[in-house]
Amino acid sequence: QVQLIESGGGLVQAGGSLRVSCAASGRAFTTLFMGWFRQAPGKDREFVASISPSGGNTNYADSVKGRFTISRDNAKNTIYLQMNNLKPEDTAVYYCAAQRYRSTKSAREYDYWGQGNQVTVSS
Repeated sequence: QVQLIESGGGLVQAGGSLRVSCAASGRAFTTLFMGWFRQAPGKDREFVASISPSGGNTNYADSVKGRFTISRDNAKNTIYLQMNNLKPEDTAVYYCAAQRYRSTKSAREYDYWGQGNQVTVSS
């Protein structure tokens, strides 16, 4: 089992920055593929970014490429999502997720989920 706890969301003005974190406990963190997803009201959950166990491979949704950065600190069992130049359309609940097999953009392939953390960007 893996437990994931997000932190760091909040309210920010358009153009600002936020960093959300996700701390993991349970199964060996260094073996896990990790991802960030988000869900806005009335919309499906969508892929934001993913990172391999070593941190050497990352993937991003086109909508956040160049603005968001996913990273991990395996010594702290934590992943991060640095969000810069935020836009109102980035407003959503952000979830971190984990799985054991591969980096993927499909939410259905992730086995473990955090509770979600609200990020609100005002115009």
